[in-house]
Amino acid sequence: MVQIDQKLKDAIAEVKILPLATASKNGIPNVVPMGSIWVIDEETIWIADNFMKKTLENVLENPHAALYVWSQGVGGCIQLKCDVTVEQSGENVEKMRGILHETKPNLSGKSLLILKVKEIYECAPGPKAGELLD
Repeated sequence: MVQIDQKLKDAIAEVKILPLATASKNGIPNVVPMGSIWVIDEETIWIADNFMKKTLENVLENPHAALYVWSQGVGGCIQLKCDVTVEQSGENVEKMRGILHETKPNLSGKSLLILKVKEIYECAPGPKAGELLD
């Protein structure tokens, strides 16, 4: 089972803004910076949708994404390949809004992207670049 370890969780919190890559059902890519992001458990990341347009369209028609984490804390960079579900109401959305509004009360949290991490890759240059991590 793929797991987000404490080192990676700390790196995500430290970096604060992470690029999220998605693609349309026709494979047209889109990469945007995400700032309202939380590691929920060892395999789940939540991202608040405050201003998404193309990203939201993409994950609704092609529910996969890659999250890129670059930090000295992880000794370079890591790519997380994820399956994505979108929730626009319910308990998770209300919980996300509560977390979001603690620090950013002016943001809407109009929907929630739930990323389930399926694979984690090394992406720093060198002999291990592109290697699947445990």
